[in-house]
Amino acid sequence: MTAQSSFIGQTVIITGASMGIGAATARLFFREVANLVLLARGEEALTDLAEELGSPERVLTVPLDVTDVAGCRAMLETVRQRFGRIDVLVNNAGYHARGAALDVDPDALGRMVDVNLKAPIMLTRMVLPDLKKQGSGAVINVASLAGRTPVPGSAVYSATKFGLRAFTLALAEELAGSGIKVASVSPGPIATGFIMSEIDEVSDLTFSQPISTAEEVAEQIVALCRNRVLDQPMPRISGYLTTLSYLFPTLGRALRPALERRGRKTKERLKAEARDSK
Repeated sequence: MTAQSSFIGQTVIITGASMGIGAATARLFFREVANLVLLARGEEALTDLAEELGSPERVLTVPLDVTDVAGCRAMLETVRQRFGRIDVLVNNAGYHARGAALDVDPDALGRMVDVNLKAPIMLTRMVLPDLKKQGSGAVINVASLAGRTPVPGSAVYSATKFGLRAFTLALAEELAGSGIKVASVSPGPIATGFIMSEIDEVSDLTFSQPISTAEEVAEQIVALCRNRVLDQPMPRISGYLTTLSYLFPTLGRALRPALERRGRKTKERLKAEARDSK
């Protein structure tokens, strides 16, 4: 896959495809002339995106909860029958119940694990035989800077993204030489409803880092299918910072108050801009 210059005729499966990063990734792969399989729980949003893209012969929408194992198996069989092959899996669907672990409902904690970690592992396992048979393909997992250094107030979310990165890196070693690319992108805050609609609940530490757009993350996802990078932090400077704070936790704790002050200022600015735009 790293040598691939075009996705013409390739089949790309994207989870969490109805909005944000997923929708931006769908648009980008569509411009690359790939066949798209768009998964999300919201049927209406998927239908709207498919109508926006046009070319219904190239777009399959499947309303699906990615934690539904039987549903995922049925979806993949439909994909094989419709397009004849599977080339790229983008595990983008995510769930975040924000707050201290003690304050979050146990069911919500469990769902974070199911959506953010269990489902990508399960779905990756299901497509690997297809990719192995072809000797090519890619699995790109959407992780997070929270998976590079612990984030207080997001303990379980952070744990799932740590786990997803570990799975990605270990699987890449297992598949070395197979022609299959496995990688993760680890963005910080993104200008989507995933955090902007719950801005007061998002940690100040999160907003201490530069904000990316969904389109920028989508560009990295497509690039990861082609290059040799295994984990792409966004932005790169935040990757260095999270690595330092993980390797030297005392330094991370010392820096946190200043970073949280910066994050609070950013949140207040964003909320003021939102009020002014109404």
